[in-house]
Amino acid sequence: MGWAARFLTAVSFLAAGVLFAPDAFLGDRSGAAAARLAHVLCFATAWGASLWVTFIGGIVMFKHLPRHQFGSLQGKMFPAYFMLISVCSAISVAAFAYLHPWKTASTIERYQLGFLISALGFDLSNLLVFTPMTIEMMMRRHKIEKDLGIGGEVGFSRNTAAAKTSPALTAMNKKFGMIHGLSSLANIMAFGSLAMHSWYLASKLQI
Repeated sequence: MGWAARFLTAVSFLAAGVLFAPDAFLGDRSGAAAARLAHVLCFATAWGASLWVTFIGGIVMFKHLPRHQFGSLQGKMFPAYFMLISVCSAISVAAFAYLHPWKTASTIERYQLGFLISALGFDLSNLLVFTPMTIEMMMRRHKIEKDLGIGGEVGFSRNTAAAKTSPALTAMNKKFGMIHGLSSLANIMAFGSLAMHSWYLASKLQI
């Protein structure tokens, strides 16, 4: 099944859901129901994608792919990942702000909007700043490592041992480590901000 077919199938299921909850849209002319749906779907997508990439997908790939191949794949995946969660976070912020205007919002609602804006800010910092810098430095480090005959190992790294005899690799490791660390920190802070908002959403559910 191609991408377009999968997308249309997902949209069809989403549209069919109205049949089982007609009052959610047909009984609401203010647009609040659509805003709530957009907020919940985009929040869930951003948080779920962050959970998978941060704690599952990356670890599995590192353990089963040659290290340079893993890095190259991450270099292609991360821009798409941060684009996805940035767009989703932006829609969540807009929908929540529409549902809870700042002037009439409660203190708790203002905090929640702050969490969502924080997540968006961290995601954008990764999309626009840290990820491009990390990818560039990773490719430069890969070049140095290939010249030293390393990078094809799976599930571990010979980088540290090689750096002991390569000043160029040592210097590149420091630069890469700093930028990659900032990128990871921004990613986990965005994940944490969304996790904090999840408690608010859970308190509003009536199951």
